[in-house]
Amino acid sequence: MTAFNLALNEDQTTIRDWVHTFAADTMRPAAAEWDEREETPWPIIQEAAKVGLYSLDFFTTQAFDPTGLSMPLIMEELFWGDAGLGLSLTGTALAAAGLVANGTQEQIITWAPELFGTADDIRVAAFCSSEPNAGSDVSSMRTRATYDEATGDWILNGVKTWATNGGIAHVHVVVATTDPALGSRGQASFVIPPNTPGLSQGQKFKKHGIRASHTAEVILDNVRVPGDCLLGGKDRLDERLARARSGTSARSNAAMATFESSRPAVAAQAVGIARAAYEVALEYAQVREQFGRPIIDNQGVAFTIADMRTRIDAARLLTWRASWMAATNQPFTAAEGSMSKLYAGETAKWVTSAAMQILGGNGYTREYPVERMHRDSAIYTIFEGTSEIQRLVIARTLSDVPIR
Repeated sequence: MTAFNLALNEDQTTIRDWVHTFAADTMRPAAAEWDEREETPWPIIQEAAKVGLYSLDFFTTQAFDPTGLSMPLIMEELFWGDAGLGLSLTGTALAAAGLVANGTQEQIITWAPELFGTADDIRVAAFCSSEPNAGSDVSSMRTRATYDEATGDWILNGVKTWATNGGIAHVHVVVATTDPALGSRGQASFVIPPNTPGLSQGQKFKKHGIRASHTAEVILDNVRVPGDCLLGGKDRLDERLARARSGTSARSNAAMATFESSRPAVAAQAVGIARAAYEVALEYAQVREQFGRPIIDNQGVAFTIADMRTRIDAARLLTWRASWMAATNQPFTAAEGSMSKLYAGETAKWVTSAAMQILGGNGYTREYPVERMHRDSAIYTIFEGTSEIQRLVIARTLSDVPIR
């Protein structure tokens, strides 16, 4: 029997250190500028593509790590570098997760290379699920996909919101309802090819944090796509709809299949933000003097530093556990994926707030990065399932009761 071991292997250590170097040398020096500009950082994405960090091959290789740890390792390092830039580099991976979770092997082979492009022709992709009146309540989704029997096409109409890379993406993966009477069980995912008529960008959001990541509405006005753009194919959809209409429970839906696979990776992002703020606060507490001694000599500061590190390590371990369970096909019998996202998101928010407090007035200024980290962390208790939704998922899983 193999002894229990939390040590990273040589490949994992190498990839972690390589991504850390890129985050330190390329991302951090540019982070404040792109936060202020609130624009997609194409030069940073270009640099990442040149070194092979922004590519289908890179993300695929990490996703197939049998331990499941490579993906959270790179997420933590990128978001240690900067959350806004990190999301610009990883937002396409969410569309890839939607493609892989719902598509056939042929569809994955066809569309996956289109998501990232190449180092000479970089592209981004978008996953579009949330709507103005359907965020946490995915069953209220109104974007409709109607099948045209005469042509075999699907016609999509509706409005998506909070879409990372929405409107500027080369490829959009869109979740829509094919049978509104079935709620979330009637939903399916579609690939919208580039330059498809009827798809346009709506409002671009000016956000509190992660400003370097493009977030916008996506308008779908009689968007017509071929039948093979339905992920999973029509036969599989028809079978699933028939089961739903007969009252047979469905295991998941198109949106949740994507979120379930991405939650540990999002948790790792939050861990990276928290770790970055903790390191700034620790260094500051060791050199900042008040009353003739470093402020870390005071128990109030020292205990806060201790709690910051403890919570970060606990969040990382929850994230690694969920990632390992997903990679080894272990069932989430206690909603371990949601646990990791819940705790890591809450930790990032608390740690960045504590870091600002330790830095005092300096922490509130843009001369120090913890102010930006604090703004960036706020989204991690909101997107990809609010903290309240994560608690509901965990409680329902534990109790098998439909808690409301």
